[in-house]
Amino acid sequence: MTSPVWHPFTQHGLNEPIPLVTHASGAALHTADGRRIIDAISSWWVTTHGHNNPRIMAAIAEQAGKLDQLIFAGWTHEPAETLARSLIEIMPSPLAHVFFSDSGSTAVEVALKMALGFWANRGEPRDRILVMQHSYHGDTIGAMSVGARGVFNQAYSPLLFDVGTVPFPADGREQATLDALAEQCQQKPAAFIVEPLVLGAGGMLFYRPEILAEMRAICAHHGVLFIADEIMTGWGRTGTLLACEQADIVPDILCLSKGLTGGSLPLAVTLATPEIFEAHRSTDRAKMFFHSSSYTANPIACAAANANMEIWRDEPVLERVADLGRRQQVQLDRLTSHSKISNIRRMGTIAAFDIEDATGTYLSAIAPRLMAHARERDVLLRPLGNTVYVMPPYCIDDADLGAVYGVVTEFLD
Repeated sequence: MTSPVWHPFTQHGLNEPIPLVTHASGAALHTADGRRIIDAISSWWVTTHGHNNPRIMAAIAEQAGKLDQLIFAGWTHEPAETLARSLIEIMPSPLAHVFFSDSGSTAVEVALKMALGFWANRGEPRDRILVMQHSYHGDTIGAMSVGARGVFNQAYSPLLFDVGTVPFPADGREQATLDALAEQCQQKPAAFIVEPLVLGAGGMLFYRPEILAEMRAICAHHGVLFIADEIMTGWGRTGTLLACEQADIVPDILCLSKGLTGGSLPLAVTLATPEIFEAHRSTDRAKMFFHSSSYTANPIACAAANANMEIWRDEPVLERVADLGRRQQVQLDRLTSHSKISNIRRMGTIAAFDIEDATGTYLSAIAPRLMAHARERDVLLRPLGNTVYVMPPYCIDDADLGAVYGVVTEFLD
């Protein structure tokens, strides 16, 4: 029977198989037909400690028997209060205020609205946002507007607002980025939003921490708010809790999601400095922050996030991250002599390389071919065009990691 489900980023006209997954554990998924699938991309970058982590699952079960949902406008609950305090403890100062939402895209929307509201409430409205070339921040209208224009959002261009774009700081061309940012900051934009150190959907593009630090300094010099989208890069993916740590910077606004709950439930937060919070606090109700969703700070999702925070406090997560990074590098080193790939790179647990392809775009034929090849061999991979990346849960063992790279090597050969 044909499924009525309309899947994301899926061209149903190609009639590609869609496996039915019944359960999961650690770095593996299990399908209805009895197959064990290695999750080499953390189910779209969300699963950090592994699927069905016992501590997180126990927290979800316990909270589900207490409080399932509560309006968060003017009401609160213990899981959200605990999570907010825990985040403030672990995140860098002066990020002192936590706004809850339910996805990475929404966290970005919140950040953009905070930035615009900050300037409006100060009586000096600014309406321009600066972005980086090749960036991706989500699929809602505001998030698409601050992302790269192309096949992702071409059909929706009438809805997108105009932005200022600075070039990606590729090796040897970093100064052009810094100069362009400084020039555009002179026009008094509201904010500059970036993916720190790694542009994810743009092709796993890496740039150096020094450049991130310089960009932050330029924005601070010109009084432009700096928004760090750490939806993908946060929670250890780049080798540190936050990618911003490697540049020794603190943004004015920080977006987190994906690994916030260990990848178990949808939840996001946007953290802001006291200055941004105070710009919205007033006896004038017209200056409140006008944003919410029905499931803001869902108690069960917050309980999952609290369990994740406890794992980070109690267990050697960064040691696991470092170990996985080393094992990823060993696998990458074995590919260095392969004639069909280039630009082999790794940051933390993110490993990537490019396969030679004339188009070199997101719609490259290489992606569906490799996806099918891997799926048939019990590995979940999802290349970004001709860019192949491996970003597994931190708990993946050597056998599974070797199997992933074995499937990739077989495809290349």
